[in-house]
This record gives sequence, C-alpha cells and structure tokens, in this order.
Amino acid sequence: MRTSFISTRHSLGAQISMKSIRQALQTIAALSVVVFACATGHVSAQSGVLNLYSARHYSTDEALYTNFTKATGIKINRIEAGEDALLQRLKAEGANSPADVFLTVDAGRLWIAEQEGVFAPIQSTVLNERIPESFRLASGTWYGFSSRARVIVVDRSQVKDGEVSTYEDLANPKWKGQICTRSGSHVYMLSLLSSIIEHAGAEKAEAWAKGVVANLGRQPKGGDTDQLKAVAAGECSIALANTYYIARLIKSDKADERAIMQKLRVVWPNSAGRGVHMNVSGGGVVKTAPNRANAIKFMEYLASDEAQGYFANGNNEWPVVKTATIKNEALDSMGKFKADPINMIALGKNQRLAQEIVNRVGWK
Repeated sequence: MRTSFISTRHSLGAQISMKSIRQALQTIAALSVVVFACATGHVSAQSGVLNLYSARHYSTDEALYTNFTKATGIKINRIEAGEDALLQRLKAEGANSPADVFLTVDAGRLWIAEQEGVFAPIQSTVLNERIPESFRLASGTWYGFSSRARVIVVDRSQVKDGEVSTYEDLANPKWKGQICTRSGSHVYMLSLLSSIIEHAGAEKAEAWAKGVVANLGRQPKGGDTDQLKAVAAGECSIALANTYYIARLIKSDKADERAIMQKLRVVWPNSAGRGVHMNVSGGGVVKTAPNRANAIKFMEYLASDEAQGYFANGNNEWPVVKTATIKNEALDSMGKFKADPINMIALGKNQRLAQEIVNRVGWK
C-alpha cells in the first residue's frame, strides 16, 4: 500500500502529507459504500429493485426470488454471506446501506439483529394475519417464514425404543460417553438451551447442560450432519440435529448418505409434555431501506402459500402459514409431532444467559 501511494505521488509531481493520506483513506472508505451500492442497486430508491442481504445459503431459494420477480417485476439484487459478516456489513454501511431486507436463520440471530437496531417495524395486515404470533414480534420488527425442529437421533442398535424420550434424558448418567453434539456456543444449541431456561429456569437448565457435557463421547465439533454420521459410525449413540439435515440424507441421491439414516431413529422429544423445540428462519425490513415498499411486498410474498410451499418442498422446512401445502415425503416419513408453542422471542431473550451457562459448564 505504501509503495503505491509513493508511486502515485511522484507521478503527480506533488508532495502529499500523511494527514492528506489519512483523509484520502477515509474518503475511499466512505466511497466504497457507494461503489457497493452501485453493484447491488443504488442507495436511492428504485421502483423496480429490491436489495436483499441473505444468510440463507439454500439453492432451492432461487425459485422464491425468480417467482417474486415474475409476479411483481421487481428485480432482486442479492448478497449472500454468513450472519455475522452481514450484520457487520450493515453496521459499517449505516445510513448509506443499500439493503432493503435482511434474512437469516434462527430466532437467536433475528433477536441479535433486532437488538442491534437493524430492522424497522412495519405494519402489514397480510403478515400479521398469516404468520402465527409465536413466530413474529408483535411490533412487526421481524417475522419467521419457515420452521425447523431440533430432534434427538439415536442408533437403532444401541438405544431401545422409548429409552430416550426427552431432552432431559440426555443428562442421565446412563448415557455417559454416548452423546455427540456440535459446539455448545453454536446458535442452534444456544436456542435449545434458551428454551429450557424459559421452561425450567436457569438453575435446572445449567444442571442439564452440565449433565450433557458429562455424557459427551467426544469433544463437540462439526455441524449437524457430522453428528448424524458419528452416530451411524458408532462414535456415539445419541445426537441432536435439525430436521432439515435429516431430510436431506433421507432424500439424498447418494446411497451411502441414505444408508446413514437407515441406521438411525428419530425421536421427537417431550411429546408427552411441552413438545419438540422449534426454531425459525426469517427476516425483516432494514431500517434504512431505500426501497421500503418493495421490501414489504417481498416480505408479504414470503408469507404466500406459493412461497411457503418452496420452504417445505425445496429446503425441507415446515411452512409457518397453516394453509400452505406440503409435499415432502422425507418430512412425512419422520412422523407427526407436537411442537413447543413457546414464543420465539424467548430464544433471543435468554441467549446471553445460555452462553454464560455454556461457558461455565465447559461446553466448548
């Protein structure tokens, strides 16, 4: 960087002070937002444009975007990245951000975005009527558009039917050395722990987390699919996974992946009690959205029966709108279940406490 500035200085035949260089760098940083905006749709409002920041990395979502454009004529300019990266980008861009809508996965992440002031409340009769209260904020700050369950998966040959029926069973010392999980600090695990805090209180939630850690068969690592593979390989007998990961293996065109699920059995936890832990994928309108009207149209489209069907049939998630049609044999094969009716707000509200518990019990 230093060489290029020196070279430029000599070519212009001017002496640039360090103060001038710092001012130039600040100007470049500010202009970079404008350059980015030009690449994704101008910061100023455009009647036929929607700028979408999405942490959803599912190829099946392409149909959602294509059909929205066909129905409305509104072109979607899309930036996809990790949740943290997109949040940092939104904060760095500030009032100059071209983003209209931010989509992400997990209620915990939606809560963080809301707390960071990313979203603007909106009033939409369509969204308020179609999205259940437990899957949205009453203020209209964010809405959940698809749901997933976090279930227990066991080795058919090692765990008898009915031996494990609740999340609480995972802390039973009889399963010492038999459980595999991903990092306790991952948002999927924090949301599950947050739900336990809401139902049972912090003290019992911490005792549960401590018991699970004592029963781990290996150090937490990998994602949900890695846990499923570990159980099938005999590294452990019990794991936790979101249902769409399971459905992917069931539907896989690879024989070795389908064989994994043939060794496993899905357990719907707490069916006799509060029900299985649910979570959402959702989003909201960015508070500085230059194309606010288009953003609301897009949000309302995601709540349509058509879009809701794509969530279920394309990415193995359950729609949140009751009238949506599901045609997914993999989801159907997992059977009926009772969903925990807890409001998604609790998953975000308790997240900091959940992280403190994870830290204390050493759930790395």
